[in-house]
Amino acid sequence: MGSPGLGTGNSGQRLGITEPISLGGPTEYDVIKARELEKYLQNVGLYESQEEAVSREEVLGRLDQIVKNWVKAISRAKGLNEQLVQEANAKIFTFGSYRLGVHGPGADIDTLCVGPRHATREEDFFGELHKMLSEMPEVSELHPVPDAHVPIMKFKFKGVSIDLLYAKLSLWVIPEDLDISQDSILQNTDDQTVRSLNGCRVTDQILRLVPNIQNFRTTLRCMRFWAKRRGVYSNVAGFLGGINWALLVARICQLYPNALPNMLVSRFFRVYTQWRWPNPVMLCAIKEGSLGLQVWDPRKNPKDRYHLMPIITPAYPSMNSSYNVSSSTLRIMTDEFQRGSEICEAMEANKADWDALFEAYAFFEAYKNYLQIDISAENDDDLRNWKGWVESRLRQLTLKIERHTYNMLQCHPHPGDFQDNSRPFHCSYFMGLQRKQGVPVNEGEQFDIRLTVEEFKHSVNTYTLWKPGMEIRVSHVKRRSIPSFVFPGGVRPSRPSKATWDSRRASDAKVSGHAGSDKSGEVKGAADGQVDGKKRKRADDNADTQLKNSKYITAVPSSSAEVQVGSPGGTVTPCSLKGDNVDATGLVEPTRGKDESNMTNGSKNSSTEELSSLNSEVDGSLRYIPPHKGLHVTADASSSKEAEKLAIEQIMSGPYVSDQAFPEEPEELEDDLEFRNQVVSVGNTNNGSQQAPVSDAAGAAPIISSNGAGPSISLHASGSIEELEPAELTAMTSIPVAPVVQKKPLIRLNFTSLGKASEKSG
Repeated sequence: MGSPGLGTGNSGQRLGITEPISLGGPTEYDVIKARELEKYLQNVGLYESQEEAVSREEVLGRLDQIVKNWVKAISRAKGLNEQLVQEANAKIFTFGSYRLGVHGPGADIDTLCVGPRHATREEDFFGELHKMLSEMPEVSELHPVPDAHVPIMKFKFKGVSIDLLYAKLSLWVIPEDLDISQDSILQNTDDQTVRSLNGCRVTDQILRLVPNIQNFRTTLRCMRFWAKRRGVYSNVAGFLGGINWALLVARICQLYPNALPNMLVSRFFRVYTQWRWPNPVMLCAIKEGSLGLQVWDPRKNPKDRYHLMPIITPAYPSMNSSYNVSSSTLRIMTDEFQRGSEICEAMEANKADWDALFEAYAFFEAYKNYLQIDISAENDDDLRNWKGWVESRLRQLTLKIERHTYNMLQCHPHPGDFQDNSRPFHCSYFMGLQRKQGVPVNEGEQFDIRLTVEEFKHSVNTYTLWKPGMEIRVSHVKRRSIPSFVFPGGVRPSRPSKATWDSRRASDAKVSGHAGSDKSGEVKGAADGQVDGKKRKRADDNADTQLKNSKYITAVPSSSAEVQVGSPGGTVTPCSLKGDNVDATGLVEPTRGKDESNMTNGSKNSSTEELSSLNSEVDGSLRYIPPHKGLHVTADASSSKEAEKLAIEQIMSGPYVSDQAFPEEPEELEDDLEFRNQVVSVGNTNNGSQQAPVSDAAGAAPIISSNGAGPSISLHASGSIEELEPAELTAMTSIPVAPVVQKKPLIRLNFTSLGKASEKSG
């Protein structure tokens, strides 16, 4: 199958758009800790058995033979002569976690079928091939999605889950040694084929651009597991998905090419804690290409300027793989990076272990207020379709709440869904709510998001495949009223009896005064204490999204700069785009240890210098002219951490996005990839909408208009309510209707009252 041979490393060749931060090799301590990490990952069940690996190979071989038979059959049916029928070929490629070599037991296999120009997607792939698969006893749960942004066929083959895409090339014959990494493969192809090929092309480029594939794989396994345990692994929820984490890890591997996985994990957190988003993470220079396809470039594409956390794919056409990230999810992830960095530092001082790093995030203990989104349908098939559509729109609810409250009400979406066994064809989603931290609380301040939720429900009900019985319900619940079915075994856990890293972290923050002006009791800080020596029971990979254990309450510490990108009156942080000829940092070869005296160092003024201008395009690539003052090597740096910090700053220096304020974030940053075409227009819903004066803590503010997507939204700052009962935001709906103003009590989150009661709340 289409998996070009790759070695175990690319040593001796500089990879990336800058020089490495450190060329230091592993110490004896690193070797020990790396072995500990690999054993830990094995113990939690992240590696499949040899039997399962063999089974996957057999399934892929069988699938490759099926598509070869399929293309010959349709070639004969189309009247091609026998010679062309015999030459007709199709080929299976893999991508995603399986191709990267980081898949776990029971994981899906992402596959791509590449076919010739006469094998169409609609009639032949979703028609004849679908028919062939449906008649095979080995195939089950066959589910085609031809109208998706990236058309896909999902099924199980001998129990192995397969996601199958199709790419129709302009070739009459598909050679067995086809190299899809060549840009010429995209010539004369449709948009669906370009998008379908993108997964394979990006995956293969990642493997070519890391210095040591085995170290990359171990580190990526670790970071995927960590992200799932901490509840930040979900592209659709506004966090990061598999490809995003792979790109972030690959960049760290480029910056520390000789490091073992334990150090790469530590440096992952150190680098991305200091990263100034929206500076883009890139593995190579962005090429314009010769085919005229649009690439990510915020100077030319206004929509790209609103991306908060750009992680750029290395294959042409380069694009931002993380456009789903919102200001709330970015805040959550940067907070998690900080926590990870603190734990890794504590581990170096023998004050923490891997258990502390992988401690599951206690989502249902972290907030006092939640939104519960319940959906239901008439049967399993309808629920699967309805669920996929609603999940693709949940990110819009986060964006609307942020926008309509001027980012004063922050959202934390749970990345998973929950089923109540007593209710068939039903599932629930949850979203934590909290007031923006670090801002003084005003007496009687409240947030009315009822109309925001109505607007969201209205957009959900524009689903073109809607059927009777597809319903959505949104309600406000308090922590003490969270339904028991969200907890493992349906039993609400008692308060943890022992101190965990997260609980100590929150406690130390209060003592050290990191709470600032926050009165809600939700704070964050650094913990110096030693983690309890008894290790918790390790959950397997399948339980990653259960998110249980200790209380971890988040806020932005007073010493941390708030990310303000694309907000009213704000500016966009300059980003860097650097060509292959960049020499942004000095090269050093230090000996790792407590004092890395040979770490790269640089000018302290490098980040504040006038940014250099971009050269004109050279050889189809955007080239970067480095600043006059760059990083330089210091023989005896007083602080290796400070030197490393300067090196990271220099990596991010350079021009890309102009210092320009964008007045308002667009209503839709990006259409959802899978469901872009499944929306039906229901007309202008602004007619008859009510408007009211709006004010907030900072003073008077204009009415927030929803720009044709729904009624105007009001933000109230008066009318205190001491204790709130969960008020259902909307009634059950089953047909697309315009939002209707309700007369029931609003969802009013009075943070002054909540703050006063925070000491007693539980």
